[in-house]
Amino acid sequence: MYKKLTMGLFFFFVILLAGCQSGNSFGAPLFDESESLLESELEVRESKQDIIDQLHTEGDADIAALISNNFPFVDTVTGEEAVANVYGTLQFEVEELAALLDEVKPATEVSDFKDGQQILIYQDQFVILKESEELPEAILIEVASEQFVKNNYSPNFLTTYFTIRMLDSLFGYNWVNNRQNYCRNNDCYGGYSTTNSYQNDNSSKKRGINSFRGGGPGTGK
Repeated sequence: MYKKLTMGLFFFFVILLAGCQSGNSFGAPLFDESESLLESELEVRESKQDIIDQLHTEGDADIAALISNNFPFVDTVTGEEAVANVYGTLQFEVEELAALLDEVKPATEVSDFKDGQQILIYQDQFVILKESEELPEAILIEVASEQFVKNNYSPNFLTTYFTIRMLDSLFGYNWVNNRQNYCRNNDCYGGYSTTNSYQNDNSSKKRGINSFRGGGPGTGK
């Protein structure tokens, strides 16, 4: 009787332990990389006009604080030596928000609107606005330091929006060519996406990180 009871308890704990491990395997991230962006993540009580007024009121803050204070947080991208934060909104379109941010906090460079995306450059900060692939009415707002962009982004992506001369001036002589050579054999970051993934040797693989590889003569403008 005692032996049967002991064996029963043993199997109970084995099953319980297996169930716990399946929920979070040892060493596995808690973050579900296949998780989709939900509309509920971006819903806020403030109206569009409330957000516009608040941005103007906080105009003295730096661009990263302006965005983090007024838009829902979505994700963090961990790259080489730096991180980028991603926010989202259901109230604005890309060009509309780019113009508003540039009005409230003038950028040093504003790209053209291409492929559903637009980029604003501030001192030490990049703001990349893009249409969401999953939620047609939503846009994503990535705020990345200059160091993050320099060390992680693909030049193929950036030269769609800025000239090679401008990027080399910002990141250092011959950065575009050197970075293209690196990206031919390595995955390089191409902006936040909810449908792709990316991981370099020093990064955490997260939901929705778009990768670009390769490059060659004539890339960019």
